[in-house]
Amino acid sequence: MSKRFTARTVATAAVLALTATGLGAPANAAPSDSRTFTVVAEDGVATDTAVAAIRAAGGTVVSRSDEVGMFQVSSDRADFATRATAAPTLIGAAEQKAIGRKPKLDRVEQEHLLAAAGARAGAAGAAKKGAKLDPLDDKLWGLEMIRADKARKIEPGDRRVTVGVLDTGVDASNPDIAPNFNWSLSRNFAPDLTDVDGPCEVQSCLDPVGTDDGGHGTHVAGTIGAAANGFGLSGVAPNVSLVELKGGQDSGYFFLDPVVNALVYAGRSGIDVVNMSFYVDPWLYNCTANPADSPEDQAEQRAIIKAMKRALIFAHNKGVTLVGALGNNNEDLGAPRTDVTSPDYGADPYDRPIDNESCWDLPTEGPHVIGVSSVGPSGKKSDFSNYGTEQISVAAPGGWFRDGFGTDTHRTPANMILSTYPLKVLQEEPISATIPDPRVDADGNIDPRIANEVFKQCKANGECGYYTYLQGTSMASPHAAGVAALIVSRHGKAQGRTGFGMSPDQVEQHLYRTAAEHACPEPRLQQYRNEGRDETYDAYCAGGVNFNGFYGYGIVDAYAAVKTPLKPNARP
Repeated sequence: MSKRFTARTVATAAVLALTATGLGAPANAAPSDSRTFTVVAEDGVATDTAVAAIRAAGGTVVSRSDEVGMFQVSSDRADFATRATAAPTLIGAAEQKAIGRKPKLDRVEQEHLLAAAGARAGAAGAAKKGAKLDPLDDKLWGLEMIRADKARKIEPGDRRVTVGVLDTGVDASNPDIAPNFNWSLSRNFAPDLTDVDGPCEVQSCLDPVGTDDGGHGTHVAGTIGAAANGFGLSGVAPNVSLVELKGGQDSGYFFLDPVVNALVYAGRSGIDVVNMSFYVDPWLYNCTANPADSPEDQAEQRAIIKAMKRALIFAHNKGVTLVGALGNNNEDLGAPRTDVTSPDYGADPYDRPIDNESCWDLPTEGPHVIGVSSVGPSGKKSDFSNYGTEQISVAAPGGWFRDGFGTDTHRTPANMILSTYPLKVLQEEPISATIPDPRVDADGNIDPRIANEVFKQCKANGECGYYTYLQGTSMASPHAAGVAALIVSRHGKAQGRTGFGMSPDQVEQHLYRTAAEHACPEPRLQQYRNEGRDETYDAYCAGGVNFNGFYGYGIVDAYAAVKTPLKPNARP
């Protein structure tokens, strides 16, 4: 999952997340300054009917997504949310409200930056070496684990196959991304919000396509499809086309409107695979009627649930294979713990007991999403990774800083996932939680103290690419998405006059069928005391060899996926 932090509070009427307010205000409340809301219609309600109800409640439709019955609305009525929620044709209205927080390092994905410098000094050569293809590929133990190095000899990916990176953006200037970046299809659905993302880089606040001020999306994109070009490193599917679907803020938040609009666009545009390494803010779990939540928060979550499910179903029905990170909360998604982190902005979080029957972690628990857990170089489930037979589909390399207890690889960044990363972000990120100096200086030079954590590759013409380590189910999911792209490349068929693709149901089936089965460990109750974790990280692996809560149908296997024929009578 993506990091989540915010920066700078600035007076703005900007569009932002979903924090419903005003529910319970008197019907005759005096008008206030105009505000922006997300409104979701009930099932089966015609667009014109929903628009009429919005107008009757005192709102003006600014934009709309008819495929999912979602509307952006402005209103100067303080009681608009109350009036809209009361309308029988509308599920609810959620205000897009500005907030502000200070930046912070992600406790999971950048765990090595939170550790003392000496604890990660042995990074060089710490991980198992993979087959060397591009210069840095010997550090990509994940490629070897899923046999992607062997798979490309049969199928390196088809340029016609498009993989949407629904994330914080993609830095197309990286020489490993540039050859595969699809400029014509890429879009930005998430304008910068100055109160959380900092000052806008451009006047419109809509970052140009091909940029990434967060870093997360570029890292994901490199794992999926960095070019095998004798430079830098290579991805799982090095010849497929990468499509930027910027639905996440630079700050790492993912809000409903941009995410839904990106999914709808992916379906309309014929994108083959979409990777989703995030959850929709501000609720870790969206519940239909959690007693711990206020009535307005309940209405907001019902709107999020409905809009996300509609968007996922729409994309799937249009031929998109959906792949999602299972999450970094080290819990069984079929038996969730009390949520103590929501809401993650706008108000202080509070304890929310989670009812598994009426609460969803979205998008990973949404319809048609292939949920991916994370393993380290040893093949053991990463301590942070979510798991459970109810939601898991497959496992993939996501990294684990603490892997290799008892060896010199323990607590080294090379246990994590190396991938492409924007120079700008490296120049803004600190060396560690205690060393504020930037990781890369203004001239593009890597600080020597982290020479084994950040890498720079340059061409003769002066073009340079940068690479760094992260870990998380966010890094596991793109490994699976890359294999899904290889499946479409190898087994897809011409569709219509100009199309090419494969049924997402068939892609999913083949991904599961060719995954490398992995039995539960013994004992089944895994503890991580040696790795410094307490009992909250204890995880029980239920199920058999064919399918279990840690590995699902197994660890994705790129070589088997492209070498194994489709089942007879399968229909791409």
